[in-house]
Amino acid sequence: MRATLLATREAQSEQAGHAAKNEALARRIEEVLARHDTRCVGFYWPVAGEFDARDALTRWLAADESRGAALPVVVKPHAPMVFHAWSAHALMKDGRYRIPVPAEERVVVPELLLIPCVGFDADRYRLGYGGGYYDRTLAAWPNGERPVTVGIAYESGRCRTLPREAHDMPLDAIVTESAIY
Repeated sequence: MRATLLATREAQSEQAGHAAKNEALARRIEEVLARHDTRCVGFYWPVAGEFDARDALTRWLAADESRGAALPVVVKPHAPMVFHAWSAHALMKDGRYRIPVPAEERVVVPELLLIPCVGFDADRYRLGYGGGYYDRTLAAWPNGERPVTVGIAYESGRCRTLPREAHDMPLDAIVTESAIY
């Protein structure tokens, strides 16, 4: 299932109309951010056809200088991630798995996370890449106060139902180019 969804997502990134889907998805992300009184948003560096939220986050940051954003950093395999402060002008370096991370290692604790989804279902469960990084990170969240979790996906990733394990928890919302679930 994961391989099929990934192939579909990568193929659609080359199709006509993909830019319009991205614009619609950015607007919906901005709508979700406006609903929450959040000072710091954690998001992800886009890979493999994922939606690139950097422009939407840059606009959100520009509207209030007290806001912050952060990117996840894999410190070591099979451990919870930490989040390092990010800005549009941040110097970046290659992190684990060659995913860029902020060069400045200032750890922050976001109140809201934008989480990439390979797939999702009507109950807001997500299918990720299978590494369990977000599950481990959320389970070990500082002070036990879980952040608001918002999955970012394309409608092509919507599934009737996803397999679930005991540790899986639904996200608070899923945002696509067509809807906020």
